Amino acid sequence: MPPESGTAVEASPYVTIVLPCYNEQDHVIDEVERICAAMDASGYTYELLAVDDCSKDDTLARLREAAPRYPHMRIKAFHRNGGSGTVRRIGSQEARGEIVVWTDADMTYPNERIPELVQILEKDQTVDQVVGARTSEEGSHKLLRVPAKWVIRKVAERLAGQRIPDLNSGLRAFRKSVARPYLRLLPPGFSCVTTITLAFLSNQHDIYYLPIEYAKRAGKSKFGFFSDAYRYILQVLRMIMYFNPLKVLMPPAIWLVGIGGGKGVYDVVRYGFYLTSNTIVIFLSGMLIGSVALLADLIVRSRGE
Repeated sequence: MPPESGTAVEASPYVTIVLPCYNEQDHVIDEVERICAAMDASGYTYELLAVDDCSKDDTLARLREAAPRYPHMRIKAFHRNGGSGTVRRIGSQEARGEIVVWTDADMTYPNERIPELVQILEKDQTVDQVVGARTSEEGSHKLLRVPAKWVIRKVAERLAGQRIPDLNSGLRAFRKSVARPYLRLLPPGFSCVTTITLAFLSNQHDIYYLPIEYAKRAGKSKFGFFSDAYRYILQVLRMIMYFNPLKVLMPPAIWLVGIGGGKGVYDVVRYGFYLTSNTIVIFLSGMLIGSVALLADLIVRSRGE
């Protein structure tokens, strides 16, 4: 699908802002105005890639109507709904800028602070990604969402081996050259932000966390608590398995071998050199999982990327 153009866009902008738009007709232009005003004042050359994800309302019509007023906006329309992850993946692949910014069009993130994220990357070449770390939670299902996200974040921290203040913030900026190998790994849904975070951390790319405020969403949330929480957990495990499978598989393998060995000693003392069937099963399960862990690690290390 060729991109649609509103008016002339900078040929080689420094920053590309990818803005997924799905049923945002009542506030999408307010968000476009806020982003463009901040970027115009910053002095950075930029393009705003507004991607309509096959909205069922007048989001696309509002974008096309406003396009002449925003010369740095480029519009792309999907013919079927692909999900925010698909929008961000394709938008990042088509980005013309050296720096790619992800954000949302639902008025939750302080998009007027986007130049701050870009400035950190510009001034500190050791940082490859800047994440807007939210200091509050204003999403739907708050009573369930906050503890669930805390548990998922702690699992990710444990597996990644470092602190992660905000695992799935939708406001972030990163160097396209660094992110390019990982874009194909992005899933179609919300967990794409988790994926890009873990991909960077697992490959020793430094991330800077900038504290931000998080506002209440305009419009109806697309987040499904049970389905999306389940996908987040799976994605955390999948990404660690992809980059460092030993962290996922070796701990249970060692525990099972240890428990099986201890149970074997107990069986020998109690039953006179007789091992019970559950002891053998536990020990062999640990050995099998450990063997799979080593094989998976060998595959990862030999993968040419």
